[in-house]
Amino acid sequence: MSTAQITTPNPRRLALLGGVALLAAGAIVTVGLTDRARATRELVQWNADQAIPTVALAPLTRGAAQQALTLPGTLQAYTQAPIYARVSGYLKSWDKDIGAKVKAGDLLGTIDTPDLDQQLEQAKADLTKAEATARLADLTAKRWAALVASQSVSQQAADEKVGDSAAKRAAVESAAANVRRLEALTAFKRIVAPFDGVVTARTTDVGALINAGGGVGQELFQVSDLHRMRLYVQIPQAFASLLTPGVKATFDLPQYPGRHFDATLVTTANAVSQASRTMLVELQADNPDGVLTPGTFAEVHFQVPSTPGMVKVPATTLIPSDKGAEVAVVGPDGKALLKTVTIGRDMGDSVEIVAGLTPADKVIDNPPETLASGDPVRLAGAGGVTDKMADAASPAAPKADR
Repeated sequence: MSTAQITTPNPRRLALLGGVALLAAGAIVTVGLTDRARATRELVQWNADQAIPTVALAPLTRGAAQQALTLPGTLQAYTQAPIYARVSGYLKSWDKDIGAKVKAGDLLGTIDTPDLDQQLEQAKADLTKAEATARLADLTAKRWAALVASQSVSQQAADEKVGDSAAKRAAVESAAANVRRLEALTAFKRIVAPFDGVVTARTTDVGALINAGGGVGQELFQVSDLHRMRLYVQIPQAFASLLTPGVKATFDLPQYPGRHFDATLVTTANAVSQASRTMLVELQADNPDGVLTPGTFAEVHFQVPSTPGMVKVPATTLIPSDKGAEVAVVGPDGKALLKTVTIGRDMGDSVEIVAGLTPADKVIDNPPETLASGDPVRLAGAGGVTDKMADAASPAAPKADR
């Protein structure tokens, strides 16, 4: 049996190999720790970049020298009179129907008034009786005056007869006035047009019971003067000072598409309604061909001066706050700044800013709810920081563990 020779490792060699292994292990640990620290820094920077909101700028439009203002209006006749009966009775006849052109004094209808006729006859009889009584009282007073001269009666008795004669004469005047009153009422049996115009309503017919007066009686006719029309418009308070007498306007009617009519503002109410915060104004328009009719809805178009420095922004830029409406702008330092603004007209998808904003401002569209003044912001598509954010959001974004 042979004996194998066993070689003993060199201790120095073993020590060298161990040192190399330790150095390699240390290098591996160092590289790992360095990479981990770099990844951590990149992650912190990525999170910081993510905390900065990315915003888009809203388009701003400068206000024109004049702005169009369209408001609803209502046409009314230049003069419009509802006709009521002045006496009671039954409608005997009507002579004018709706649409009829009439002159002042033209007969519209006739009322049969039997009660009034009898009252007039009674009043005439009372007048005749009063006149007879007065004549007798006059004769009696004259006779008693003659008896006083012969001292057949006392002066007191004669004076009483003279006073009775004067009272009877006053009763004659009263009876005569009553007759004249009833005769004047009798004239109202004829219903006539108060002015030149058109009959725009007839709400009665032959045989209808007529009650006197506008309180309990119904309207019988309506006459309207249509040679010129009044146009009433409610102006918002913001534009009330811009629309003064003499301002020209145009209006459109649904029944005449494509046709425009001219009107002139003639007067204003000089008072703002507390309910609607609008001011009533009156315009007038000529109606030579009679196509304009009372009660018609109209769209009225005004050209009003714009407020100096006015800009138009999307409604999505507004931020409601306890200070009123605000907008966020990007300052020169890249930080957000909240500005309080004054709103003019609200067009739904856009609003007019009449104060607090300039056309040079960079207004943020759809600002985050948590955005405050001094917060840094990033403009979408601006490059630089935006590109870094895009890289961070890519699949190669830094990881905490490698």
